[in-house]
Amino acid sequence: MAENTENIKAAKDIKGDEEIKDPRKKREIIKTIIIVFLVVLLVLTFFSNTIMNRSLAEITSERATSGKLTERIRGSGMVMSNQSWDVTVDGNKTIEAINCKNGSEVKKGDVLLTVSAGDNEALTAAEDALAALELDYQKAMLTPSADYSSENQAIKNAREDLQTAIARRDAAVAGQSGAKAAKEKYENDKKQSAYYTKLQTKLQSVITAVDSDEYSMAPPEYTNDILEIKHDADTAEADYSAACTIYTALTAEGSTATEAEISAAREDMEAKETARNEAREKYDTAKFELRADTAEKLADAETNAEYYAAQAAAYESENTGSGMSIDDLNADVTSKQRLLEDQINALAKTQKSDENNKKMSDLDLGAKKKEVEKAREKVNKLKAETGTTDIVAKYGGVVSNLSVKVGDTTLPDAPILTVDLAEEGYTVEISVEADKAKKIKKGTAAEVVNNWFGGIDAVVTDIKSDKTAGSKNKLIVFSVTGDVDSGSYIELSIPCGGGNYDNIVPKSALGHDKDGDFVLTVVSKSSPLGNRYYAERVAVEILASDETSSAVSGNLGYGDYVITASSKPVEPKDQVRMKDK
Repeated sequence: MAENTENIKAAKDIKGDEEIKDPRKKREIIKTIIIVFLVVLLVLTFFSNTIMNRSLAEITSERATSGKLTERIRGSGMVMSNQSWDVTVDGNKTIEAINCKNGSEVKKGDVLLTVSAGDNEALTAAEDALAALELDYQKAMLTPSADYSSENQAIKNAREDLQTAIARRDAAVAGQSGAKAAKEKYENDKKQSAYYTKLQTKLQSVITAVDSDEYSMAPPEYTNDILEIKHDADTAEADYSAACTIYTALTAEGSTATEAEISAAREDMEAKETARNEAREKYDTAKFELRADTAEKLADAETNAEYYAAQAAAYESENTGSGMSIDDLNADVTSKQRLLEDQINALAKTQKSDENNKKMSDLDLGAKKKEVEKAREKVNKLKAETGTTDIVAKYGGVVSNLSVKVGDTTLPDAPILTVDLAEEGYTVEISVEADKAKKIKKGTAAEVVNNWFGGIDAVVTDIKSDKTAGSKNKLIVFSVTGDVDSGSYIELSIPCGGGNYDNIVPKSALGHDKDGDFVLTVVSKSSPLGNRYYAERVAVEILASDETSSAVSGNLGYGDYVITASSKPVEPKDQVRMKDK
């Protein structure tokens, strides 16, 4: 019988081999493979344009325009007082007190500082006693406030135990009629408790990620958006650092960079600094909003987890204590109620006692404060008796170059500080190229670029030769008035007249290489799959510039699009894609 079975299996195997070798089935398989290949080829054809576009640099462009442009020259210089008074002290004196600081405005007759003739043993002892009393007073002020966290936790636990006992008793009274519903509710409560407990872990990991700026361990469903914002902020920071490096290199000693290159690098650095600040502010705002929203969700999750856990625990306790009688359950409730009341009363007594102790501590603190004041009066009296001298301002003005601190010993006739006479005015000088200086006229009002709070005016009063060895520049002298300090730096933008120009482009569109200045224009070419866009180099000559734009000449037509920004470096003849607007 077994031999017959094996013969039947062998016959079936032979038949299966014959079916596989059937030419019709081979044709079906080949036909299926060809259809799949054609479908894949069709899909790649339809989406090839999209795939290619994703690899291209995304650009931002603006049209070249015509119109009026007011040329400006920028420079910076140190504010110098036109007249000042150096404060000196005769002989070697000890600085006892300083009543001003750099930038302080003083009037004639104000006490600038106080000096003493030398050491005094009684004064030293009184100062030591004052320091000891002040330390004792500060220590007394650092007495920690009462902490009732453990008592409050014990009361919370006792209240939860009472609620559990009440629930167990009420369930026992209700009997078994609702057992099935209670069991279903119990299962649901356990699921909800587990769900909210797991949710707490996820939300806490999000908060940890936000606080540490490390999002690798946080759930992506909460952090995808902020990761993109963080990437933009990091990119903007890197761009700004690169621009700073370029500017520093161009302005370094020995650099051969032109004023135009330095100006372009500074403007690029300032623009990228603004972009960096905006990106960082956006990221900080996104972090704050994400953390606040997550914290709110976490609080809700904690509340829900505690609630469902308590409900499940109540059911378990009820079933554990199901063998107790109703009387026993009532007695258990009464016992837990009394325990809770005892803990509340004990906390109230402790708080009352601590309140009385604080009042006594406040009285001791007041006494220590009076001792400090009395010791300070003694020190002041001894200082007066040791021949301290007040240094009084002879003129009104602004304090600068303050070079001493309390306890220092003065040197004879060595300046301690300087009072700049504000009413005499301030001057700023900046060096500019001679050909640019020809465009500046005396009496021209310049704009103070870093005049953040207003109130500073600068006017050209003189144009003279720069006496620096080897310099062919001119010095532009400004009279400066307003809220300035001697020794500070201000940046000025000087208008040099305007004119009408055929081609005006944003400064961000200008580039410079070994062949000179240029812009990259956008050229459109048709293709079977739509328009293609390419970058084309157009050599230009910069005719004039203001803060944001430059007038240029070259093979550039009105309305031509010029590239102002790109997602990655673009070279002439590169294919690009236009940024969606």
